[in-house]
Amino acid sequence: MDNSVPEASALADAHLPAELRTPLRPDAFALSDEQKIDTIATHFREIMTVLGLDLTDDSLDGTPRRVAKMFVQEWFRGLDPAHRPHVKLFENRYQYRQMLIERDITLFSCCEHHFVPIIGKAHVAYLPGKNVVGLSKLNRVVQYYARRPQVQERLTRQIAEELKQSLRTDDVAVLIEADHLCVMSRGVNDTSSSTITAEYGGVFNADADLRAEFLRQLGK
Repeated sequence: MDNSVPEASALADAHLPAELRTPLRPDAFALSDEQKIDTIATHFREIMTVLGLDLTDDSLDGTPRRVAKMFVQEWFRGLDPAHRPHVKLFENRYQYRQMLIERDITLFSCCEHHFVPIIGKAHVAYLPGKNVVGLSKLNRVVQYYARRPQVQERLTRQIAEELKQSLRTDDVAVLIEADHLCVMSRGVNDTSSSTITAEYGGVFNADADLRAEFLRQLGK
């Protein structure tokens, strides 16, 4: 019997083009969540100790495990393919053919270069064909890919590709506006700039008027 752990790419982002897959070790899912929490807590305790913090203080003693749980269960839960949302389609009985936009989707992610937050909004749109989707599923797709170490360019394209596959149409648009704390709280310390990325597929890519209408609806 083969007891080897399947390569992470075969479990997580194999449905995405290679350039859009989050870099994962082959054994990324060899440990359970609880094992990951225990291991991260041990190492984070060491980091705090190296920084000179007194972990016998009752305010700090529980911090390593709190951080570890936050990493595994919240900030980076999108790394686990078990959390990939199932997008159920429904027959478009209303024959709605115009652009559908879900705007201002709250986005929390984490910069993979400095491990500090990315905070912003995602706006997604698609043109319904034979099927439509429950609106909350659009939010869940955004949150799934946001909840992992990220760069905004890849995140934007991951969301767009997932929506194309789930909605069975290339007629998808994604625009993300976000503040990066790696820019705001370190380095240049610029608190006034934000980053905008967009990905257009199908008719959104071909039709400049449709793209302009999408942006107009967003107030751009």
